Amino acid sequence: MTTDQTILFALFGAVFALLLWGRIRYDIVAFAALLTGVVLGVVPVEGAFDGFGHPAVLIVALVLIVSAGLVRSGAVMVITRTLVDSSRRVGAHVAVMGGIGGILSAFMNNVAALALLMPVDVATARKAGRRAGVTLMPLSFATILGGMITLIGTPPNIIIAGIRQDQLGASFAMFDFAPVGLVVAAAGLAFVALVGWRLIPGDKGASEGDAGEQVSHYVAELTLPKDSKLEGRKLMDLQAEADESGVNVLGLVREGRRLFGPARHVKLRAKDSLVLEAPADALDEFRAALDLDFADGKRMTLLEAADQGLSLIEVVVTEDSRINGKSSSAIGLAWRQRTVLMGISRRGRRITDRLRRERIRTGDILLLLTPTETADDTVSWLGALPLADRGLAVTAHRKIWLAVGLFGAAVAAASFGLIDLTVALGLVVVAFALSKIVPLRDLYDHVEWPVVVLLGSMIPLGAALESSGGTKLIADSLTTLTNGQPGWVALLVLMVVTMTMSDVLNNTATAIVAAPVGIEMARTLGASPDPFLMAVAVAASCAFLTPIGHKNNTLILGPGGYRFGDYWRMGLPLEILVIAVGLPAILLFWPL
Repeated sequence: MTTDQTILFALFGAVFALLLWGRIRYDIVAFAALLTGVVLGVVPVEGAFDGFGHPAVLIVALVLIVSAGLVRSGAVMVITRTLVDSSRRVGAHVAVMGGIGGILSAFMNNVAALALLMPVDVATARKAGRRAGVTLMPLSFATILGGMITLIGTPPNIIIAGIRQDQLGASFAMFDFAPVGLVVAAAGLAFVALVGWRLIPGDKGASEGDAGEQVSHYVAELTLPKDSKLEGRKLMDLQAEADESGVNVLGLVREGRRLFGPARHVKLRAKDSLVLEAPADALDEFRAALDLDFADGKRMTLLEAADQGLSLIEVVVTEDSRINGKSSSAIGLAWRQRTVLMGISRRGRRITDRLRRERIRTGDILLLLTPTETADDTVSWLGALPLADRGLAVTAHRKIWLAVGLFGAAVAAASFGLIDLTVALGLVVVAFALSKIVPLRDLYDHVEWPVVVLLGSMIPLGAALESSGGTKLIADSLTTLTNGQPGWVALLVLMVVTMTMSDVLNNTATAIVAAPVGIEMARTLGASPDPFLMAVAVAASCAFLTPIGHKNNTLILGPGGYRFGDYWRMGLPLEILVIAVGLPAILLFWPL
């Protein structure tokens, strides 16, 4: 073992020890390790920061922005309302989402499958009042497992098929991976749904965010546009949609008059306004689901003139606020600031007038819909106190098919090799920004920068281990260890070592290193190389112990609120299960 190899193995050991300890944030540990490697001379200075431009890092950042766009467009809401029931028990939810994720990732890149389903899972967790971290890791693992079923599901399968073409003269076909992949994926999904999610640390009953946070319920009005699909329906007929969104329908405003109890039996007309009570995000979901307008036609015209989209903001009225003791109509909120009063939260006191005519009092919490570019100016003009940003967003539901079409076209093009996935996702992000699905002002807010630093720092360290001969040293040791052993023992050792390497490097690099080793082991034993290549395909994909082995695990690190050391709790028994199920399946379908 050379000096460089010794330093790198020691550095990796120190990094993982510190990350499992968890007292220092993972991005600081990884970046410090990278700089240490540069100082000690094992990582070349000229390539020290190449990891930050690596496709894996770019994919992680781009996927997070694309996911935000799918949420903003309402695509996630449609999937959530159609396929997912937030009242399901966690195990049943994991089984449903995992099954959908597994099927999707078999026929599209598993990173793209997670990009579509991750915001759905987060939204469902919010509705169910639990942490997203309880179900995001099972979803990530399910999409990884599903990717093993076909040639295009995961990069290691494509790489291994290419190596087989180069060295043996023929590639694997689209569904050659399916027999083994289906068996392993089914066993893995069953484990994740029945047992795995219970192993995730943390309070599984806690709701997302700060448990002490008080979410305001607003009295609000939403208007039926011309040619609304609700025309002719009775107010009482909206109860199912209201319950789905978590909205309480209080009454109806028609021609300036508020109707309450009797209005439940009145048939709706265009320009009617529904009087509702709900949290801000529930109001937005209900509006998008029923295609309602924020306000009347005149005020909608003012809102639609916004250059950078619209923002929902919450403010508290003080004694010195301009609006205190006045109505929003009296101070000209709409025509002076292009801002609509969406709702009023006034605990313990009734709101008896129309919103824009209601006199605002000290202590009221106002929900304002305002152009993004002038939101700060509006708050300052009102003299109100803004509440902490809760990430409220306006769903651009009329752009849902544009967003879905852009995403679907990019995934299809990448899956069939017409364009690189990184470029495809980058084009989607640009299109989302230009079409204002994701406002330019918020574009970079959706990137989990600590995750980017973690991945960008660890990639050069992995490359240094490979260039120093460290990975070859592991491969040579593996060949020597299995010399003279039965074929199934060689397969077992190959799977264990490949899986371990995949947790430390990334699955693509591991497949490139391990596939030729598998072919060489088969030649030494006088066996078919195909079972060894299948063993590498399964083991390289199944990186469940760390967030850096697979891009999907990296993607959920921030949104799930995980620590580096949380993955092995469910990942270790799952990797053992994969080997226990995968090895017999390989021997059955691909005999030695």
